[in-house]
Amino acid sequence: MLVSQILAMKGGGDVVTIPADTTVQDTARILSEKKIGAIVVSSSGDIAEGIISERDIVRELGRRGPSCLSELVSEMMTTELVSAVGTETTDQVLQKMSDGRFRHMPVLDGERMIGLISIGDVVKARLA
Repeated sequence: MLVSQILAMKGGGDVVTIPADTTVQDTARILSEKKIGAIVVSSSGDIAEGIISERDIVRELGRRGPSCLSELVSEMMTTELVSAVGTETTDQVLQKMSDGRFRHMPVLDGERMIGLISIGDVVKARLA
């Protein structure tokens, strides 16, 4: 199955984004409210500047304590993004996620973000 088919199965390409000047605490609240595991950092809404996951936040909380919650997400986000394109297969995406040890990946059309897929989305698609 192709990434474009996974996005179609998910229904729409709406990706929750936040600006880089959002606090880590507000980011954690949004992740919790939306019941999502990662959020893309983007000032425009369609160009991914970074990504931050619940895992990133918990790791830093454990390492540095609650003071990190008042920091800006720009200080904690991953900026060297690994992304997918619609023509990639589930095997290719799983390999990237496995190699990079992450669970969420923006899907791009050129520079423009058209979706976000998780390892759960990929596994679900492979089982379908």
